[in-house]
Amino acid sequence: MSTTTPPELPASDLVFAPGVWDGLTARMAEQAGFAALCASGFAISASLGYPDAELFTMSENLEAVRKIREASALPLIADIDTGYGNALNAARTARRFADAGVAAVFMEDQESPKRCPICVGDPVPLLDTETAAGKIRAARDAAGGRMRLIARTDASGDEALRRAEAYVAAGADMIMPVTKTFSTTEEWAKCHEVTGVPLVATLTASAWTEKEFTPDVLREIGVRIALLPTQPLMAAAGALKACFGRLAAGEPPARVSADALPHHDFVDLIGFGQVEEDQRRYLPAGK
Repeated sequence: MSTTTPPELPASDLVFAPGVWDGLTARMAEQAGFAALCASGFAISASLGYPDAELFTMSENLEAVRKIREASALPLIADIDTGYGNALNAARTARRFADAGVAAVFMEDQESPKRCPICVGDPVPLLDTETAAGKIRAARDAAGGRMRLIARTDASGDEALRRAEAYVAAGADMIMPVTKTFSTTEEWAKCHEVTGVPLVATLTASAWTEKEFTPDVLREIGVRIALLPTQPLMAAAGALKACFGRLAAGEPPARVSADALPHHDFVDLIGFGQVEEDQRRYLPAGK
């Protein structure tokens, strides 16, 4: 088992973490100036060609997280969905992700396989509170204090508050209400008040939280980490869709390329200069 201490989350009172899904997006987010990253399950699933319905495995998620960690030294917050099963599955998942050096993970209280609440209209099926709390205790014990544990709840209203209190009692360091959990900032503030721990907010594209949760509001309601889980994915998907459409329609490639990132800028972005420098340092001259 690895004993490497993962990077700590920044000490700032409010941290924004964009959703990334591979080494390239991790490198670009770091170069943009972010202080932390989120391994977005929604984006990782999409990168495999699947909707966010827990169709990919823990091992596939872990592989993506390792690639992100290799590309960037920033603290990483990882989405572990439901922990991929019961309390024992959640314990193994937490241990493996702690071994990979993530700074924090978030786990939801849905039944497995999960259903993305922003993509389905019906209320998603949840575990009973005691079972969900048991999974949190198992994940906490398995991680051994090597990373923060964020408990996500897909409940709503007073039921969400009761669950949040139970999850903190079970060992959660932070609580993550989803965008449908509460409908007002006052409810978010109450969640922070009754649990006594920082909150994590997802500013999901097109959700009400994206529109209304300014930095000042986030601080007022007790949010410590604000995730931007889908904005990079949607931007990349839009650009790729346009590029593929233009090429497939027969537009000259040179005209399409003229609207894209220049080749030399991309070469710099992915670190060819550093590779050349390292080769000169370690490889025989002329090789």
